Amino acid sequence: MKVDIDALVREASALRAAGRVDEAITAYERLLSHAPALPNSWFNLALLQRRARRFAAALQCYGQALHHGLSGPEEAHLNRAVILSDDLRRPHDAQRELEQALSLNPRYVPALQNLGNLHEDLGRREAARQCYERALAIEPGHGVMLARLAQVTQATEDMQTLIPRLQAALAQPSRQAEERAELGFALGRLLDGCQRYDEAFAAYARANQASRASAPAPGPRYDRAAHEAHITALIETFAHRAGHRTSRAGRSPPIFICGMFRSGSTLAEQVLASHPRVVSGGELDILPRLATALLHPFPQAAQALRDDMAARLADRYLDEVGALFPGADLVTDKRPDNYRYIGLIKKMFPSARIVYTRRNPLDNCLSVFFLHLAHGMPYALDLLDTGHYHLQQQRLMAHWKALFGDDILDFDYDAFVQAPREGTARLLAFCGLDWDDRCLAFHQADTQVRTASVWQVREPLYQRASGRWRNYRQPVQELARQLGLDIDKDTPPA
Repeated sequence: MKVDIDALVREASALRAAGRVDEAITAYERLLSHAPALPNSWFNLALLQRRARRFAAALQCYGQALHHGLSGPEEAHLNRAVILSDDLRRPHDAQRELEQALSLNPRYVPALQNLGNLHEDLGRREAARQCYERALAIEPGHGVMLARLAQVTQATEDMQTLIPRLQAALAQPSRQAEERAELGFALGRLLDGCQRYDEAFAAYARANQASRASAPAPGPRYDRAAHEAHITALIETFAHRAGHRTSRAGRSPPIFICGMFRSGSTLAEQVLASHPRVVSGGELDILPRLATALLHPFPQAAQALRDDMAARLADRYLDEVGALFPGADLVTDKRPDNYRYIGLIKKMFPSARIVYTRRNPLDNCLSVFFLHLAHGMPYALDLLDTGHYHLQQQRLMAHWKALFGDDILDFDYDAFVQAPREGTARLLAFCGLDWDDRCLAFHQADTQVRTASVWQVREPLYQRASGRWRNYRQPVQELARQLGLDIDKDTPPA
């Protein structure tokens, strides 16, 4: 019987448009088994395979799309690069895909943007700058590229030259809110770097307003009462320490690093990852994804979590980590908001070691306010909301420490930069690692860093970030009162 190819195309397309991922994948596979020379269908199947987290299959489908003559092949190479970099942690393979995209279309700005970002992740400031300059030569009005160029600019003189360009770009009424946010955060950084602190704080405040406006209606709002109730639910759900259980033979749990964003978690991870036994996992999404999928609603559903199910969750977690980092001895999972999952972590991995990063709370809250975070973290858009979030985190951490204190290490950023050798020795000993001098030279490591602290951890340790709040004494007064700190004493306790 003759197969109606057009009908199969319509069916697969309709399922994809409806978001029915698994059914759409099946439909495209059926279509392509009958008509394998359809490059657009291979491309769409690749998109779906990535959404289903079948990364190897997605790469193969993009390869088929290219093999069958996809129009605009540079987009397939770009998408392959994103999978290789973001999902499979293979930055050098991703770089080759982006370079291939640019060999096909040297004016393809998305590839230049991604290549610049990749160079940043790998600590190649000048290479990143060249990518952004090339993109701006093609599209002079590209706000995101101008913002990225500002973010990699170091010299004060160069910052001063860029400030008017950013201000002019922000003055254009046609700029969309998301682009205004990108430009505004970059402008704040330049003004701060030029010690124009009042202007910098105003720029950051406007950037946060633009970030809020860029979110889908009605816009993100931080609900303080709801967050307090969530913290209370976590405390009530995980009220007792889990019993003793060991992981499957030969499979060590990761070293979990968590805390507030901008509290030193990237620094802690890079120090550990400089040890020959440790591989940097970065901000893995495995734990919150498992909790959302299998323990919904979290945390309430975790009250019924039996040891056998916790063991299965642990094995699923370790299977995913093992696929990402085959052969690794120890892996770090540095996702700051995993502090909410410490009770679950200890049920899955009773022997897990947890590094909790912290720093001066005024510096920490300011640094969060100065960072362009995702819409899912609306507390960052308002300095007092950030302060409330910080207090609630402290409340939960006090509970976790009461249960698991011996297995939680406070990594104090401010103390560490004052005495790095002592701090490194303490961190390594806590994680069961022997001393290694390379951990003091973490800034020289050739690793991919995909956080806002990418440039800080490429430098030798410095102390200028400690006490940064003093440059913003007037704007932080109300925050200090909220946190119970007396800034008239100059140095509030951490």
